[in-house]
Amino acid sequence: MKGIISYFLKYPVLGNTLLFLILLFGFFSLTGLRSTMFPEAESKIIAIQVVYPGASPEEIEEGIILKIEDNLKGLTGIERVSSVSNENAGNVTVEVLKSFKTEEVLMDVKNAVDKIASFPPSMEPPVVFIQERLNFALSFALSGDVDLETLKEKAQQVEAELRGVSNLKKAPSFEGIFNFLNKIGLWENSNAPHGISKVTLEGFPDQEIEVSFSEDELRAFELTINEVATAIRKANVDVTGGTIKSKNEELLVRGRGKAYYASDLKNIVVKNNPDGTVVRLYQVATVEDKWSDQPKRTWFDGNPAVVVKVENTIEEDIISINNFLYDYIIDFNERHSEIQATIVRDGSTSLRQRIELLTENGLLGAVLVLVVLALFLDRRLAFWVAISIPISFAGMFIVAGFYGLTINVISLFGMILVVGILVDDGIVISENIYQKYEEGMAPLKAAIEGTMEVFPAVVSAVLTTVVAFGAFFFMDGRLGEFAPNMAFVVIATLLFSLVEGALILPAHVAHSKALRRSEKKGKFSEFMNNQLLKLRDKVFKPAFIFFLKNWQFTLALSFFFLFTTIGALRGGFIKTTFFPNIERNDLDVVLKMPAGTREHITKGWLEHIEKAVWQVNEDIKAERGDGVDEIKNIQITLGPTTYQGSVGVNMIDAESRSKISFEISNMIREKTGTVYGAESVSFGV
Repeated sequence: MKGIISYFLKYPVLGNTLLFLILLFGFFSLTGLRSTMFPEAESKIIAIQVVYPGASPEEIEEGIILKIEDNLKGLTGIERVSSVSNENAGNVTVEVLKSFKTEEVLMDVKNAVDKIASFPPSMEPPVVFIQERLNFALSFALSGDVDLETLKEKAQQVEAELRGVSNLKKAPSFEGIFNFLNKIGLWENSNAPHGISKVTLEGFPDQEIEVSFSEDELRAFELTINEVATAIRKANVDVTGGTIKSKNEELLVRGRGKAYYASDLKNIVVKNNPDGTVVRLYQVATVEDKWSDQPKRTWFDGNPAVVVKVENTIEEDIISINNFLYDYIIDFNERHSEIQATIVRDGSTSLRQRIELLTENGLLGAVLVLVVLALFLDRRLAFWVAISIPISFAGMFIVAGFYGLTINVISLFGMILVVGILVDDGIVISENIYQKYEEGMAPLKAAIEGTMEVFPAVVSAVLTTVVAFGAFFFMDGRLGEFAPNMAFVVIATLLFSLVEGALILPAHVAHSKALRRSEKKGKFSEFMNNQLLKLRDKVFKPAFIFFLKNWQFTLALSFFFLFTTIGALRGGFIKTTFFPNIERNDLDVVLKMPAGTREHITKGWLEHIEKAVWQVNEDIKAERGDGVDEIKNIQITLGPTTYQGSVGVNMIDAESRSKISFEISNMIREKTGTVYGAESVSFGV
């Protein structure tokens, strides 16, 4: 190792070249990393959906779900099976073990379900599929003083426009840095070959064609309902008529009679009379387009609304999608006056906040290193130590592309965590080199001796952290899918910081003006250095000697703090939690009434909760005194059954609120009071 360090010291251009290449390739690797809310992982969920029209939850459970669960018992590769039974439908969720491939288990699950021969006759065939892993990107509501039909048509138009987006501008994860580089002409946005593929509409029931018969008209034309239904069924089809082959070409014959709107069905012939006249459907029945009898409805701030929900797959970039959607919503509102689009929830908020936090922490760490080392050592040393932060991250970004890393909340947490310990080895090495230089050694010799003296300790410190985080790669379960991302970031960054500290840093320090006898410290640096020496000799040294001589007292004091900490933990004075509570800007109130409750009763209680939310907003606004509403908007959702619904509350940013979301949730609970007859009311944050 000494030979390698000596070689880099003898040829400093080699270290500069290595530094330049790491920064260059790291920069381009960073521009290619996608942003996702959570790490990429293969889906381990198999879903089984069954539909049994007209059945109660008990019938679904006993006649279908339990049979499926019994047949799944003993299948290899299954970790857990859970199910939900509702009116008319049920769902079975199969979780696959981490060590098995989901596609292979899927075939076994399909075979197990197909073996069941005792399903109810009127049940639709079960659907078995791998549940795709999607991340929520953004949702916005289309609302206005128009009817639901108009809202649906406009929402479908929006859906088609969004699905047609195929080439989004790739938004860099660290937008602040790249926007600055863009202004000075060092970087320009590039096109990324991906678009928006997952768009769903919520807030309206399915549409159906209703045919209402007149008994008098049926008698007048000597028809029965079954005869008319048969005529509709035969006419309302798309059929193929084969092919017609000629000398030069071949023609496909196809009859297209499928109708999707009431106006297309009215003229269907339901009877041919002997005299050549025909009876059409509109003569014996009223044909109308109507909403199905389903309680799927949404209201936004009291107005009927359709919610457009956009999700991203693991191949798509969430920040690129959301940036496009923000521009799209602004353009939509400028083009429409009666219908307006309002953002309900932004799924990238947490990701952007962590990126900003990491950027701020990195800059702050570099500034602190520069200031502190400049005060006590030399400003040039401080610069070369601080530069290890971008070099280490650039090196990590290079290997991140091969690992398949994305910029997500877990990997960002790892970056935020490691930035605090990133410059430790650089500080130790540079400080020891400077000490050797102060003792009279030549710059090159001081660099070699200073680096080699502390190198084993630095390597041990880095490897200790590497081993600790290496255990994250062997975790199972849901946490085992996410934790390796954080561990990879920490380990890769620390290893590159070790390379920078051992090979690049000594050469820069040795050849810098900091190790020149002609260079003198400034008066302020001399003053700070003298103060540090006084602190060392008059405070630290006597205390250190005292604790060495009185080792019994030192040992007793250590056990005292240990037992005090254990007692505080066991006594509840120090709280513990697996994950910290992250302040949110939205909360949901979920209501469940007894099965069979009519939808107007459920909607009445949802409106009661909505009034309570606005009352809480008025109370908080009165306490603030500045007239700012802390509740931005409220979304009421009725469904998926007549006895279920939710109230979504969207609040202003946590930094601008006077109360945390947990306190606001409790205030809403108190204002709502008792919901009589409800099976459950959950006020979640």
